[in-house]
Amino acid sequence: MDEYTDATFHETVVPLSRRQAFHLFTELFADWWPKEYTWSQSALKTIGIEPKEGGRCTEEGPYGFQVDWGRVVVWEPPERLVLAWQIGPNRVPQPNPEHASTVEVRFSAEGPEATRLTIEHRDFRRHGEGAAEYRDGMASDWGWPFILERFRQSSY
Repeated sequence: MDEYTDATFHETVVPLSRRQAFHLFTELFADWWPKEYTWSQSALKTIGIEPKEGGRCTEEGPYGFQVDWGRVVVWEPPERLVLAWQIGPNRVPQPNPEHASTVEVRFSAEGPEATRLTIEHRDFRRHGEGAAEYRDGMASDWGWPFILERFRQSSY
């Protein structure tokens, strides 16, 4: 894959200020992230992003089950968040950061009470075998578009 095809771009507009949208996306992650897109699913206890550079993206399920999804690489509220996405093509955690893709989330003001959230998911090639299919899956209606729709719905 070349650099151009090794990324997907998705966006939505929410009726929130940038600060509110950033807060909803990061600090209230468990309120909007689709439970069906977790390992714990309906038994999910919580899921969250530690609000700092180097912070963990962690899912907690029943009986102490815990799995990290990635790490915060850039923490620039309310403008930008960059995550090392350590979930592989087969949904298995990738503990080695060299095998993580990158998710960059930008929050752009569309007025005093509207924000455009843009997600660029790139570096799929780092996941190795299955990277192109993984990229295509995240670009499909059931990937980032579905996830962003859940985010948008939670902003009302």
